Amino acid sequence: MTRIATRPYNQREAERLKQNGMHPVLARLYASRGAISDSDLNTDLASLLAPSGLHQLDLAACFLADAIAQKKKLVIVADYDCDGATACAVGIRGLSMMGGHVDYIVPNRFEYGYGLTPEIVALTVKEKSPDVIITVDNGIASVDGVAAAKAMGIPVVVTDHHLPGDQLPDAAVIVNPNQPDCGFSSKNLAGVGVIFYVLLALRAEMRRRGIFDQHSQPKLDNLLDLVALGTVADVVKLDGNNRILVAQGLKRMRLGRMCPGLAALFRVSGREPRTANPFDLGFALGPRLNAAGRLADMSLGIECLTTDDESLAWEIAQELNGINADRKDIEREMQDVALLHLDTFEPNASHTITVYDENWHQGVIGIVASRLKDKFYRPTITFAPGDDGLIKGSGRSIPGFHLRDALDLVSKQAPGLIQKFGGHAMAAGLTMRHEDLSAFQQAFEAVGQQWLSQLQLERIIETDGHLEEAYFTTDFIQLLATQVWGQGFPPPVFCDEFKLVSQRILKERHLKLVLEKQGVRYDAIWFGHTDALPERVNVAFRLDANEYNGITKVQLLVEHIDL
Repeated sequence: MTRIATRPYNQREAERLKQNGMHPVLARLYASRGAISDSDLNTDLASLLAPSGLHQLDLAACFLADAIAQKKKLVIVADYDCDGATACAVGIRGLSMMGGHVDYIVPNRFEYGYGLTPEIVALTVKEKSPDVIITVDNGIASVDGVAAAKAMGIPVVVTDHHLPGDQLPDAAVIVNPNQPDCGFSSKNLAGVGVIFYVLLALRAEMRRRGIFDQHSQPKLDNLLDLVALGTVADVVKLDGNNRILVAQGLKRMRLGRMCPGLAALFRVSGREPRTANPFDLGFALGPRLNAAGRLADMSLGIECLTTDDESLAWEIAQELNGINADRKDIEREMQDVALLHLDTFEPNASHTITVYDENWHQGVIGIVASRLKDKFYRPTITFAPGDDGLIKGSGRSIPGFHLRDALDLVSKQAPGLIQKFGGHAMAAGLTMRHEDLSAFQQAFEAVGQQWLSQLQLERIIETDGHLEEAYFTTDFIQLLATQVWGQGFPPPVFCDEFKLVSQRILKERHLKLVLEKQGVRYDAIWFGHTDALPERVNVAFRLDANEYNGITKVQLLVEHIDL
């Protein structure tokens, strides 16, 4: 069941923001999202949280400065998603700026799985001959892999943002805002944000050593386009600190000051950098990079982000675009199969969803899990075949159900059921034996029933309430587009009652509507719905500027209609 609710806000704070010069509607939107202090509102780079708050950051800076001074070979071990790719690119570009001899390796997810495993250490040694291994967007759970590297005399610097397990790896240094004893106030940095902070500290250490001064030091703000992309694509919470990183990256993109790879990705996806917004990053650029890790090899994505050759960047971007088109086809087919598996699914009888199909592609199960989670509003894990009788699962969750903690509880209540697992509150992955699937389904459902009430299983579309007719304009839409919206700071959704003037089904899948309020008519579209609507409708909607035949008009993108 889904219902519409209005997001509460502090009217006094909204009035204060308005008196300080903020647009009246923006003042209400910001107040309802808890952004009321100067630190919440300021997106200047100078307002970024100081690096010194990150545990072991100074140690990492000294360690890397020494390694660069000793001309040691640094090899980055990256993750195979967009956050991992951008973190790797930031590491390569940033360490190179500092004079580092740096290379990278990214595991093929189908052969080696996730993280710095002993197998990846062996592969890295064989192919790259590292003196130092640096992990980005992984490593906090790589106890065995770090031990294997250490046994070979290779120190490991872990930079990660995932939640740690019961045991930390015995690394030379660990930088992770979510590790014990870290007092950094933003726990929401993406992997790319963590390595960016490491570079800030390294540059400061090299200044202290007299290697750079304020005029000769590398300009690390040149990397903020990549930091913004990885932060948005990893769907981490956009707290005040992350909004600064994203806002600064978007500013560079809009000015055309970005690496050739990002410019090529904008071009191939038909997006305009001059009006770049978080939606472009999360739904156009990010998926094209992720597709390489899902279906092919993320090295392709990393090459796109690290080359300074515009022709090569365009060539790779076109290849990534083709891979993404293939991913969409596979995803559609898998989603249809998943719905057949769930044909008899009873929402009132189940708190979780677990689905397996022997023909599914490992690289796409996470997206399918996300689609099913959105449709049924249940914590969802989808499984695909692995090697040696194992199956690989990827899960997505709903608010109130910490997915990694749920897997941890299952593993403790039924030791040996899960081979390995890791992740976040809202997304996680695991490996297990095929014959244990039924037992896992029961154990996972038991946790769901224990942790989730029926009220939590009710989807609530939070809206910002009524929007005055004066703001149904393309100018207001453009103002909203200049703000940084995303996870934890959601884009505005408004709600109102309209008269239904007309409705027709578009492409057999969507409802094309004409809605009327106080004599003014608006085009609207409700994607993925074909049910006939009554004469008067209560609509939750987002504003969109729709351009057709050179004319731009306001269009309503329907989020939900109470039937």
